[in-house]
Amino acid sequence: MAASHHNGKKVTPALRISQLDALELNKALEQLVWSQFTQCFHGFKPGLLARFEPEVKAFLWLFLWRFTIYSRNATVGQTILNIQYKNDLSQTQNYQTLSKHQKLWYLICTVGGRWLEERCYDLFSNRPLESFRKTKYFINLAAGLLKLCELLNFLIFLQKGKFATLTERILGIRSVFCQPQSIRQIGFEYMNRELLWHGFAEFLIFLLPLINMQKLKLRLSSWSLAVAGCSNKESSWVTGSKECCLCGEWPTMPHTIGCSHVFCYYCLKSNYLFDMYFTCPKCGIEVHDLQPLKYKIEMKEVYTQ
Repeated sequence: MAASHHNGKKVTPALRISQLDALELNKALEQLVWSQFTQCFHGFKPGLLARFEPEVKAFLWLFLWRFTIYSRNATVGQTILNIQYKNDLSQTQNYQTLSKHQKLWYLICTVGGRWLEERCYDLFSNRPLESFRKTKYFINLAAGLLKLCELLNFLIFLQKGKFATLTERILGIRSVFCQPQSIRQIGFEYMNRELLWHGFAEFLIFLLPLINMQKLKLRLSSWSLAVAGCSNKESSWVTGSKECCLCGEWPTMPHTIGCSHVFCYYCLKSNYLFDMYFTCPKCGIEVHDLQPLKYKIEMKEVYTQ
């Protein structure tokens, strides 16, 4: 037996939360195995497995039992959590593996019990209720009493921490840790880093909508021009109203905002509607009033220069 080398060693009882986690892991594994198995028949006729579904499930659970409980004295969930079943009928503090009878009865109570429940449900759902009324009544009564016993067993388990399921209590098998539990050294550097970046991202999400990107872009462009400087010829060309300060083209319907720079009417109006605090990208003056130029710019002036 795979776990025979643990015989004679003292064991530590498994925690309640570890036993419950192992049960949840077992349920998740069974759902995963069944979903993967049904996907193999995805291209076949619909309802192909519906008729023999209880038998197919019983065969899969039998396969899992063979390579978990029978060979390792532990389910998959228990193996992940470093837990094994101990023969509690031996009345010793040392570890004792399960007997073959306990393993077989575990198979009958778990796999056989679920198969019988599903098959009885299909049997009575397809037959007239009049001919099976008494049989159905006794089966429902037995199922209700079984559920009540499971509830009482769970309450006792919460109090004493032994036998998480009714099957374990009946068969006398107990969950114990395979090895003594040591204090785990947990590093929180990764968690701290993730929390820091998460908080920084939330701050940016809150801050970015409050920033006027258009205004910031224009302000940066004006600062870059001020640092780089402009030649006298370029300054005279700008002040001569030969290009729009926003698009850089010949100004269409030239307007000013109170400074010596000229803008296209549509460039100026669109930016002003987008940002009521729009400023000149060249000098930084705020918009006071949109005023058309009082003199006309002739195209021939461009060709004479």
